[in-house]
Amino acid sequence: MIEPAVSLDDPRLLPFLPALYVAWADGDLTEDEMQAVCKGLDGDCFVLLGRWLNPAEPPSAAELQRMLRTIRRNASDFGRGEKLNLTDLGLRLARSDGGVVGSERAAVEALERALGIDGTEAARQLLTTRREVSHQAEAEAGFDTADMQAILDGDSAGIRRRVFELLARDDFQYFDELPKEAYREKVLEWCRILAGEGIGALSFPEHAGGEGDLGAFIAAFEALCHFDLSLVVKTGVQFGLFGGSILNLGTEQHHREYLPRVASLELPGCFAMTETGHGSNVADLETVATFDPETDEFVIHTPQEGARKDYIGNAAAHGRMATVFAQLELGEGEEKIQHGVHAFLVPIRNPDGSPCQGVWIGDCGHKMGLNGVDNGRLKFDHVRVPRRNLLDRFASVAADGTYTSPIASPTKRFFTMLGTLVGGRVSVASGALAVSKSALCIAVSYGSARRQFGPPDRAETRLLDYPTHQRRLMPRLAEAYALSFALRDLRQAYVQSDPLDRRRVEAEAAGLKALATWHAIDVVQTCRECCGGQGYLSVNRFAALKADSDVFATFEGDNIVLLQLLAKSMLGDYKRQFGHMTPLRLVRYVAELASSTVAELNPVVVRQTSEAHLLDRSFHRAAFAWREKRLLSTVARRLKRRLDGGLPTAEALLECQDHLVTTARAHVEHQILESFATAVEDLGDSPEARMLSRVCDLYGLSRLEADRGFFLEQGYFEPVKAKAIRNQVLELCGSVRHQAVPLVEAFGIPEKLVGAPIAR
Repeated sequence: MIEPAVSLDDPRLLPFLPALYVAWADGDLTEDEMQAVCKGLDGDCFVLLGRWLNPAEPPSAAELQRMLRTIRRNASDFGRGEKLNLTDLGLRLARSDGGVVGSERAAVEALERALGIDGTEAARQLLTTRREVSHQAEAEAGFDTADMQAILDGDSAGIRRRVFELLARDDFQYFDELPKEAYREKVLEWCRILAGEGIGALSFPEHAGGEGDLGAFIAAFEALCHFDLSLVVKTGVQFGLFGGSILNLGTEQHHREYLPRVASLELPGCFAMTETGHGSNVADLETVATFDPETDEFVIHTPQEGARKDYIGNAAAHGRMATVFAQLELGEGEEKIQHGVHAFLVPIRNPDGSPCQGVWIGDCGHKMGLNGVDNGRLKFDHVRVPRRNLLDRFASVAADGTYTSPIASPTKRFFTMLGTLVGGRVSVASGALAVSKSALCIAVSYGSARRQFGPPDRAETRLLDYPTHQRRLMPRLAEAYALSFALRDLRQAYVQSDPLDRRRVEAEAAGLKALATWHAIDVVQTCRECCGGQGYLSVNRFAALKADSDVFATFEGDNIVLLQLLAKSMLGDYKRQFGHMTPLRLVRYVAELASSTVAELNPVVVRQTSEAHLLDRSFHRAAFAWREKRLLSTVARRLKRRLDGGLPTAEALLECQDHLVTTARAHVEHQILESFATAVEDLGDSPEARMLSRVCDLYGLSRLEADRGFFLEQGYFEPVKAKAIRNQVLELCGSVRHQAVPLVEAFGIPEKLVGAPIAR
């Protein structure tokens, strides 16, 4: 039977108050818990506690507050640094009130044990009346952020500064919830400002009013990606795709006639390659261009709905001319010859804005993002254009219909034409990295200032000090740095490559574009989550970054298709490598491969877990290289077995599609690591180099950890090594975290362009 309650003012209850308060403040006592407590009480204590242990009659809120006030009043003279559990605290309270402690200790200890809590932590929380507020700053940078920014910017520093100074003008402001039509006009206005400042003409030759600096144009494109992505895409379509098609596929006559007007935006244009029914499959486009020798004109025609040009930037509202990709057919009847895809300049709007005769224009409408870009659809009903409107750098048609080309092979001619346009993929990859950097800048800055939870007698813990937060952000920050160096190498290779032979650069650009854009999508989502509800507010920019960058995964080529393109290029190199080997060299190669595999899989190496080994850059490089080589050789063997069995090439590739994509991805990650590691080595010994070395270690090990399933399956790691790598990644995350703020400051993004209030 439960006795009537003893008053809270009864001093005999004082030793029990801390445990009783914690029990009821944390949650209701159950019948089982009450019975367990009661078993440890003698008769007098049981009578004393009475209903205070009755689950059917818990204390009221007012009574709980009285308990807490009594505890804190009587403990006001206790030292804050003392470590007391609930039992010690209760007995000290009794002594401070002049009470005599006897059998109470056993009863209080029984109550504390029944609660199953950390009594010391609970007592500390009871005595903490107010949490500290800390204004402690982040640790000082261990390197010079200006020097680090100079390393990242490289020879692009000047053009980045030029673009940022333009974007600092009052003309450029972020807008929320701008209607689609008004947004399109604002983006056009911004684009005209850039054109007036010469940004659009950066890559055009001097005789066409430009600067002839392709690298500067790509760097400007990337810098613009820290602002509004609709402006970026509009700029890319006008100057990069439309202007670039004239520059790369046309001759000097086209350059002089069109490029100055493209650069000034007097002639807004489109790049009409993609068709509704074919997407990335450019070779099988259905739009047809035939030649009429009587009028010296090409006739451009859309034969059916699936051949409609779709998702064409600038088409819905502003474009006046389009570069239209169509199958060139010459001759009549049985004499007709198909020469493959060629590019033609086709007017689509009259000066008054109305569609030209035979041109149908549709509006793609409201999109998930990028609503400042007027994406549209185009169809052509026997539209006639002069013969000179063929962009004829690689093939020409004479007045009598004779076809000539400096490149005899149709396949090589087709890929040479596409290779001249690879700058779009290089630019999109660079732009995606800029998006990642903007998101990381916001999330890291917010995480360094925002505090949440933690010990009650200290300031709340910074978000960035939580290992889970570090685990989400630090490897992605490391990958952003790694991609910075890989894309810098790609830009240099592209600018320095021979425009007539860019197959290798095209393949590498395809792979890096895929990984850089996937990285951006992943980073934006992760950073949004790391900023909680604040990240969900439009003003903090994640909504726009997410909506506007998502299309990058399919823009300028679907990422999966691009990785297959890269894998096929790798297989071609693999085939050529073996094709040129004599039997003796082939035997030696296989022997070396077998020897290398045995060495890399020896029991000591696969189990090695020392920190010195795990942080050895040669280990990272060897593991990345082994994975790529292993995947390439195994997919080559799989394909060969199918081809030897009579399976058509297309079907054999289809059966090995996942393997091909995995191989390409491994190759790109290896390429990224090599670029990063080489850049670090070239810097020598400096605070910046030492910091970058740590970031490079985190990139390498985090990617090995992410693919540990493969390495475990192949026997390259033993489980003990995989676990050691995971632990080392955690340590590196903590190490890099302490320099995370200066690392994102080194991105050099102006505060106005970061834009998010939570990042200030």
